[in-house]
Amino acid sequence: MVKISRIFLLSVLVCAMLLAGCKSKQVTPYTPTGNNRPEGSLTDGFREGQITEEMRPGQDGFGPATEGLDATGGAGAGTGSLFSNADSQSDAYKREHGRSSPEMKPVYFDFDQSVIRADQIPSMEHNGAYLNGNPSRNVVVEGNTDYRGTNEYNLALGERRAASAKSYLMELGVAENRIRTISYGEERPLFFGENENDYASNRRADFVLE
Repeated sequence: MVKISRIFLLSVLVCAMLLAGCKSKQVTPYTPTGNNRPEGSLTDGFREGQITEEMRPGQDGFGPATEGLDATGGAGAGTGSLFSNADSQSDAYKREHGRSSPEMKPVYFDFDQSVIRADQIPSMEHNGAYLNGNPSRNVVVEGNTDYRGTNEYNLALGERRAASAKSYLMELGVAENRIRTISYGEERPLFFGENENDYASNRRADFVLE
């Protein structure tokens, strides 16, 4: 009987020790620090979901969409490029050269006008002199407008500007069959700002050699 009691007490003691070992373990709460922050938390001053992207000038995704018109056959034609090489240059270059061939100069117009201005005559004379000195070269005169007005009106205005420049070249001695005209109206702006400087730079006839 004494032997059984000892066995019983020993069993109770073993069970008590086992139960003591099964108590829950205390876990220190996780505190995110440094590079261990979970994704989506506040880091470096940016809130979750905020993404910033910097666009360089000249990339699409800024400004209105434009059509990929290129009747010149020159740089950019047939390659999927929207415009000629002038578009990859600085604003200063574009204001001086437009989309004209390097040998030629653009001509600028007053608002809603197609008459060659007095200050643009030197550019016309330069273009005429080049064409007269290079009789194997033909030229496309491209008429452009700013975006104000309807698309239909601006196409007609661009054509009048191109025709005016063509007539002036003919007066300078360039044969008519060497000159083609095309109007892009407002469809191919070089500048997208809403200020007079940008408007004036888009009111233009370009001279593209073929």
